[in-house]
Amino acid sequence: MERISAGPHHTAYKIGDLTVTSLRDGYVDMPVRRLRQPGDKPFDGDLPSQVPLFEGALRLSVNAFAIDDGEDITLIDTGSSNAWHPTMGFLPQALSEARIVVDRIRTVAFTHTHLDHIHGLVLPDGRDGFPQLSRLLVPRPELDMFRSVARLSRFHDRAEPSDPGQHLSASIEAVAATGHEIGHTGFRVTSRSETLLVWGDLVHVPSLQFERPEVAWEFDADQDQARATRLRILGLVADNGWCVAGAHLDSPGVGWVSRTGTSFRFEPL
Repeated sequence: MERISAGPHHTAYKIGDLTVTSLRDGYVDMPVRRLRQPGDKPFDGDLPSQVPLFEGALRLSVNAFAIDDGEDITLIDTGSSNAWHPTMGFLPQALSEARIVVDRIRTVAFTHTHLDHIHGLVLPDGRDGFPQLSRLLVPRPELDMFRSVARLSRFHDRAEPSDPGQHLSASIEAVAATGHEIGHTGFRVTSRSETLLVWGDLVHVPSLQFERPEVAWEFDADQDQARATRLRILGLVADNGWCVAGAHLDSPGVGWVSRTGTSFRFEPL
């Protein structure tokens, strides 16, 4: 992958014949108590020195990813719009900065249905974020969860289920990544022998969870399964030399994973 443009809210890369753009929706500060050890126990002990804190809180980037095949653009996740913290909701600015015309976004696919991934369908002023949207893909086990979100009611009947192994296009395939949520899904993007895995919320605190992948997150629907999935996918991408893109990896959230004994290391691209 090669970086081709960057700004405060976006970074674009060339992967084979595709352009993949990381779009910064913003960030959210979360208390350290969100970290969990096995048995749903709060994180015990001092954080390692490499874990930065902002006024005592963990700062999580919030990223979405646009995949442009030259004809249409598929958007993976949409950020939070004005549904959560005021430090988020900058996806429209990121799209403008990256010179992505929203009318070219015809497909939106969610990694899962947590609010910082889905609410960007609707702009703060109530207009549709993507007026030419023709396909909205939601992980099948989470369709009812999506259809319970009142703010997104106009999209309830338009949502289609996505399943692991499903091809969104010739270059994009859904990959099972359950644990953080019951339908949590990654998307494998392949072009000209290059592969990028957009993995959603596999890692929340990159300064800690690559070195200690057993540390889970309070909002994981199934912490044990989330741990197992994290270990499986970290091994998969490290052993195959795939690039990765994460919703909560430090913006722009794109890089490589390598093994270091029984743990892993992330290197930003």
